[in-house]
Amino acid sequence: MKNEKEIANTIQRHLTNQKEEILIFLKKLVDIESPSHSIDSQHQILNLLKKELRLIGYQTQHILGKETGGYLYARPKQRDKKLPIQLLIGHCDTVWPLDTLKDRPISIKDGMIKGPGIYDMKVGLTQVIFALRTIKKLSLPLTVTPVILINSDEEIGSKESTNIIKRLAKISDRAYVLEPPLDLDGKLKTARKGIGRFTITVTGKAAHAGLDPTKGINAIVELSHQVQKLFAMNDLDKGITVNVGMIEGGISPNVVAPESKAVIDVRVLNKKDGEYITKKIKGLKPKLPDVSLHIEGGIRRPPMEKTYRNQHLWKEARHTGKTLGIDLQEATAGGGSDGNTTSQYTATLDGLGTPGDGAHATHEHILHNKLVERTALLTLLLLNKPLNN
Repeated sequence: MKNEKEIANTIQRHLTNQKEEILIFLKKLVDIESPSHSIDSQHQILNLLKKELRLIGYQTQHILGKETGGYLYARPKQRDKKLPIQLLIGHCDTVWPLDTLKDRPISIKDGMIKGPGIYDMKVGLTQVIFALRTIKKLSLPLTVTPVILINSDEEIGSKESTNIIKRLAKISDRAYVLEPPLDLDGKLKTARKGIGRFTITVTGKAAHAGLDPTKGINAIVELSHQVQKLFAMNDLDKGITVNVGMIEGGISPNVVAPESKAVIDVRVLNKKDGEYITKKIKGLKPKLPDVSLHIEGGIRRPPMEKTYRNQHLWKEARHTGKTLGIDLQEATAGGGSDGNTTSQYTATLDGLGTPGDGAHATHEHILHNKLVERTALLTLLLLNKPLNN
């Protein structure tokens, strides 16, 4: 039986020899532009992934979505049902509209591989395929069965896929999320902020701004008072952010505004702060007389906290990284992912994609020399023993 270091070296050599094939497959994924609301393109990329997973020996199920391309679920055809499962999660949707490639085709230059959606997160999907191929090709022993969930709505809140993610997480020994790591040095994400969305609608009273201004109640003025109250709720020391990101109101410059609205983004580091800030926002009272406030919303993605089980998984990953000569570091992300959901039910490690930069930005890229390394890391993580043995 080979020791950990020998297995790591074997995997790394194999993947190094596969590098051109990895790049060809990655390019195929990037060339299929797949914005969240383009159902046809989502089906195209999911069909490609389905084909590849079947060649590896996985049976697949594509569940169609109502507003999106749905999700792809895969598990080995031949498996020991007594073994626990480990969940690999990725998304195939991107924030980029169709035809972005016309201006920003995939390119390799100065150690960077650029392309829309490459960092977030088509390289992560590529790593899944080649990690599973490597395990099969090298006949590596698994004590935890990998199951795959690839959704097409992560960038828009995972509304159609959250239920299946919850169901799978509840029966999984652990979950690995193939989102991008943080920073160019590729920190793994061991915590993520929870995300809330609230809408405040103010109802005042219309009146002619010139003839009868005193008979009206200006909903925009009332909203301005509420915005100040919301801004005061920010507590950067605790990691609580409250951002009024959108406002609208009024019907005409010469009418006292009868209605106004604000949409608020909230980020918190833990469940307790989420409950606290939700109570504060929903407890807002109007300042002007005869004005009504209607407040709706809540914390949509719960925070991924540094729980004991998450930290246990992180420590195992750090040890695994050392067998490849990687000094892995951890970090907290301000944004959310499907890891926020899995973390509520099982040990979760996020940010297992390839280091790079520019998620949702025009300079989006991955580092060419980290692609094999992070694919090898994922392969080794899949070989680890169950956490709950």
